[in-house]
Amino acid sequence: MIVLGTKLATLFPNQSFLSYTSFLVSRPVAIVLTLANVCIGLVLSAFSVRSVAFISQQYLFERTPMEVLALLFLLIVVYAVSGSRAGVFRLNVLFLPIILISFLFVGVMNIKWIETENLLPIFQTDVKDYIKGIGKTYEVFIGFGIVLFYTVIVKQPTNLVKKAVIGITIPIIFYIAVFLLSIGVFGNMVTENLNFPMIELAKRIDIPGGILERVDALVFTIWIMAIFNTVALALDVSVFLLTSIFKQIDKRILTFTLSPIVYYMSMFPQQEDQIKRLSSISSQFIAYFTIALTVGLLMIAKIRGVKRATK
Repeated sequence: MIVLGTKLATLFPNQSFLSYTSFLVSRPVAIVLTLANVCIGLVLSAFSVRSVAFISQQYLFERTPMEVLALLFLLIVVYAVSGSRAGVFRLNVLFLPIILISFLFVGVMNIKWIETENLLPIFQTDVKDYIKGIGKTYEVFIGFGIVLFYTVIVKQPTNLVKKAVIGITIPIIFYIAVFLLSIGVFGNMVTENLNFPMIELAKRIDIPGGILERVDALVFTIWIMAIFNTVALALDVSVFLLTSIFKQIDKRILTFTLSPIVYYMSMFPQQEDQIKRLSSISSQFIAYFTIALTVGLLMIAKIRGVKRATK
């Protein structure tokens, strides 16, 4: 899907999502699709903000109201998005090695706790269950749709497919490693009932000399950095798409207008099970919608004989 999405965007160099979808499916339909992706960005931002607030209250700030935690986090995101878009991208580049190194440290420190018996037997699952597993975990990678929107601001769109594949490969390898590590340390039954296995892995780390007594707090802080990048990009995509429709409105005004909507949506679910249920439903819908949008637009482009040289 990341290959198809990148190929679709590169068929129309230096054209926005609204521009090339208007060419493919008419401008009214393109505006509807653009607004749909705006809503998707807002939903992702809202649930991510609520997740940060919930996790922060559970692990760090027990006495702080969740509404205050969500508001403070959202204000930082708004500050980032209202500034330079290049700054948001640079923050992603800056935080990525920090995030990977920290979780690599957690993995190395937990190797001694791995029990190989927990990983056996392997390849005993039926093929149908593997397919179900793909459906359940695919929603984690719904961010691939970002290539449909940001390709227009790439100055030299060469080898974008290769770069996009490398980008999506990093979380794939990372998630598989975390999965195997959690199963090896806790076993499948315990891991199934853990809300945040990575935090639990960090709690097991015991550094001699008491240099770091609470590694989980450090890991949690770095985890917030990752969620910050997610929310900043999701909200920025919504602003970016809206500015392509309403070109006369200032970016900051749109950002400040959308932020209360995100905050209200994040406070809508009241219980943890509601958050999980709504997040799962919305993630699956977004995943299927993005797949259908990408494949559909690419098929229309091929039927109409669009080539990369199209002006």
